Amino acid sequence: MKRRSLDPETPVESAELSLYEALLSLKNVDEVGAFLSDLCTPAELEVLVDRWRVVPYLLEGMSYREIHERTAVSITTIGRVARYLNQGSGGYLAAAARAARRQAQTARKKA
Repeated sequence: MKRRSLDPETPVESAELSLYEALLSLKNVDEVGAFLSDLCTPAELEVLVDRWRVVPYLLEGMSYREIHERTAVSITTIGRVARYLNQGSGGYLAAAARAARRQAQTARKKA
């Protein structure tokens, strides 16, 4: 994490909370995409996408090597995501569960 030597006007905790609230205020996938495209460099967005892309495979219990072969995401990144899935704050699991529910609802509507 980046450490600053100057004392910022806005405390880091307050700025972090403001970012979370900004994400929550977005209404749809297009708005989230536009926000993340403005917020992140292409390389930063690619890293986020790579991390998210391996989550379903890890939840299925697939080996790191097979995930790497399917996604081209590095073994190091896959291991990092796996560590946070198992020992993190629960964010990956919560998002994955909600995404699965949304996909199931969409599939039911189409059927």
